[in-house]
Amino acid sequence: MWLSLLLVLLLLLGPPTTPGMEDAAFPHMGESSQPLPRPCPLRCSCPRADTVDCDGLDLRVFPHITKEAQHLSLQNNQIQELPYNELSRLSGLRTLNLHNNLISSEGLPDEAFESLTQLQHIYVAHNKLSVAPQFLPRSLRVVDLAANQVTEIFPLTFGEKPELRSVYLHNNQLSNTGLPPDAFHGSEAVTTLSLSNNQLSYLPPSLPPSLERLHLQNNLISKVPRGALSRQTHLRELHLQHNQLTDSGLDATTFSKLHRLEYLDLSHNQLAAVPAGLPRTLAVLHLGRNRIQQVEAARLRGARGLRYLLLQHNQLGAAGLPAGALRPLRGLHTLHIYGNGLEHVPLALPRRLRSLVLPHNSVAALGARDLVATPGLAELNLAYNHLASARVHHQAFHPLRALRSLDLAGNQLTRVPTGLPAGLHILRLQRNQLRALEPEPLAGLDQLRELSLAHNRLRVGDIEPGTWHELQALQVLDLSHNELSFVPPDLPEALEELHLQSNRISYVGPEAFLNTPSLRALFLRANRLHMTSIAPEAFLGLPHLCVVDTTGNPEQVLIQLPPTASRRPQAGGP
Repeated sequence: MWLSLLLVLLLLLGPPTTPGMEDAAFPHMGESSQPLPRPCPLRCSCPRADTVDCDGLDLRVFPHITKEAQHLSLQNNQIQELPYNELSRLSGLRTLNLHNNLISSEGLPDEAFESLTQLQHIYVAHNKLSVAPQFLPRSLRVVDLAANQVTEIFPLTFGEKPELRSVYLHNNQLSNTGLPPDAFHGSEAVTTLSLSNNQLSYLPPSLPPSLERLHLQNNLISKVPRGALSRQTHLRELHLQHNQLTDSGLDATTFSKLHRLEYLDLSHNQLAAVPAGLPRTLAVLHLGRNRIQQVEAARLRGARGLRYLLLQHNQLGAAGLPAGALRPLRGLHTLHIYGNGLEHVPLALPRRLRSLVLPHNSVAALGARDLVATPGLAELNLAYNHLASARVHHQAFHPLRALRSLDLAGNQLTRVPTGLPAGLHILRLQRNQLRALEPEPLAGLDQLRELSLAHNRLRVGDIEPGTWHELQALQVLDLSHNELSFVPPDLPEALEELHLQSNRISYVGPEAFLNTPSLRALFLRANRLHMTSIAPEAFLGLPHLCVVDTTGNPEQVLIQLPPTASRRPQAGGP
């Protein structure tokens, strides 16, 4: 019986522990006795099991990251080097963000990324690299090495990457000698390449034929070698502004093979003529701030699809844009030619032109037929020319039935032009010499929404009764910097914003805004108002008024508004 009880007891207790057998209470043979690594490093965040975000934690050392991580962000820290033993564990990593650290080329081992065979996106911009990594994983799609001090690229930095789509190398110190001729060999899918703000002296050869966007602005490029762009038949955007290109640095074939090119920026160079061989697909051509003295129709004949032509700040002068020079551009929408010394509006402009921007020239007269060729014009900017009222024909604007915006600021006009199109929405007449306003020039402008008359010589007595009568849609009226002594009467009923600053107003009566119930903003700063210059009843009946600016007056002005939650008036002293 005792033997039977002993056998039962032994079965219940189990076999005795012997040396060499495992005990769950102790670490196994060969394993560390330290606690298991945290799935998420201290102070970092891990919104998903495969994502680790250690952004902006002032880290100086690469943290221990779980090997399950696929997306790792260490941007905005002070990491100086990437330890190979830590990176080699992260074989499943797909995104690595090291933007804005202190990583130097010395702190980046050649074999640093060889184990990251799944890596698709790497961001090492804003660090201290002097050379690019010699080897990057074949799996990459996006590489960002911008804003370093890179002077040299290696064949396998970007070469042999069949999935590579975007490469960013702007704001470095690359010269042509730092780019190997086979830099993109085997990478036939790159669509975006940014090399802007470097030290290139000519357009690099052997660029990927798959390119769609190429940024080369802000370099020292003086030449595009013959055939350098002959294989880039998919290119849609080419940025070459802020270089040293001259006419001899381009030839008739430079752009002729770019059958999909839509945007070409050659501004801020040293070109004396419009380049030849422009493709038919081109929609935007930026030639501003060159030395172009004449535009020839023959040079534009191939670019018949051009929609936007920007020629500002060249040297066209009186004869640089002869009649019919732009005739081949039948679909031209916008023409910018300000700052060219033009003495008249160019003749025979494309009929479908919608926007003509001509400020800062020397146009002194507008004849009856100067604008007859562009009946579809919606925007006309003739600001800061030499226009005088006596030399603006009363029918000069008559053909422009579609005109919506007219800018005549900064001229020498003494009266508002007559014959303005009835559909006008915006009229700018600031900085002229207007001394009087009459009803007739503004009659019929029942769609006008914005009228600027600032910086003229207007007095209330020179504004004739009925001047505002037909401006039924006017919402913004700027009468600042004139010689008004009080608020003009009978203002438009739809008015929402009224600028009266820098006048001579010393009193605002109780009926000043009786006809403007929609007023939202009123500017009375820098006048001659004192503490009690505004009648207490002045703002009654203005439920939408939320801004009243009276700063810069001789005394702090008391403003009384009926209590309304939506109102936030601003009042101030001198």
